[in-house]
Amino acid sequence: MSHTRLYRHGVLEAEGFPVADVSDHVSDPACAIWFDLCAPSPADLAVISEELGLHKLAIEDVLHDRQRPKLDVYDSHLFLTVYGEQFDSGTGQLTSTEINVFITRNALVTVRENDRFDIQEVIRRWDASRDLAKHGVSFLLHGLLDVVVDGHFEIIQALDDQIEALEGELFDEQPSRELQRHTFALRKSLVQFRRGVLPMREVINSLMRRDLHVVEAAMAPYYQDVYDHVLRVAEWTDSLRDLVSNIRETHLSQQGYRLNAIMKKLTSWAAIIAVPTMITGFYGQNVPYPGSEQPIGFWTSAIVIVTASVGLYVAFRKRDWL
Repeated sequence: MSHTRLYRHGVLEAEGFPVADVSDHVSDPACAIWFDLCAPSPADLAVISEELGLHKLAIEDVLHDRQRPKLDVYDSHLFLTVYGEQFDSGTGQLTSTEINVFITRNALVTVRENDRFDIQEVIRRWDASRDLAKHGVSFLLHGLLDVVVDGHFEIIQALDDQIEALEGELFDEQPSRELQRHTFALRKSLVQFRRGVLPMREVINSLMRRDLHVVEAAMAPYYQDVYDHVLRVAEWTDSLRDLVSNIRETHLSQQGYRLNAIMKKLTSWAAIIAVPTMITGFYGQNVPYPGSEQPIGFWTSAIVIVTASVGLYVAFRKRDWL
């Protein structure tokens, strides 16, 4: 079944019809049409471009991946790029799905680069708000953006939980190498996530401009709610990025502290070992010395070795070097 829908006067009239039938309704101002393309070929895009009068630069942006989230304004339509995000809590890796949207007066076209973004969730969101369907494309676009931004919100919460767990592991007796690997993976995911989230503030704010005539007055509060969520996610992302950087710096500081502690212990033991070495080396000279070739000489050197070693050990323990 094709992902297509036809609303007439705010009522769902048809769905699942072939994309080729869109041209039969696109000129009717009473209709609001949506259809979805997943990984379309250049030929598919050429067909819809001719049907809807889409600008060739917008079509080129669809064919070239990794566009920045943006809103481009053309004479006959708007072109929107957003990203649906998926997060793997096991590996800490983030996967992004580019979603391009063509917005005309009474048609909404979504173009997904792959099927990782759940378009069925968008349909369920529309069905849950049927009373708003009378607002046409403004209603359809809101449902899509609401799902995308809610997905961002869920991911930032998952990232927050992961980073909180890292903080708990940071002060374990012996932090594992896995902690360092996970920290770098989360930092990389946050940087990628930030690139897809921060421009959304500008995108949503531009959509709400009155001169674009995209958001109807009755839908403005709903778009404002989406905008508030975008701001919260953006601010949360910045704070988590700083927190991950602090965790990394703390981990490096702990490694330096442990290295210093180990060096103090090694140095202290070396000093203790140096005393008997010095004494036995001195008495080992091929010259007569007090107590030479007598038992008193052995016991004197032994007492000096033990006394000096114990004295150094006690002194180092008081300074917490051992």
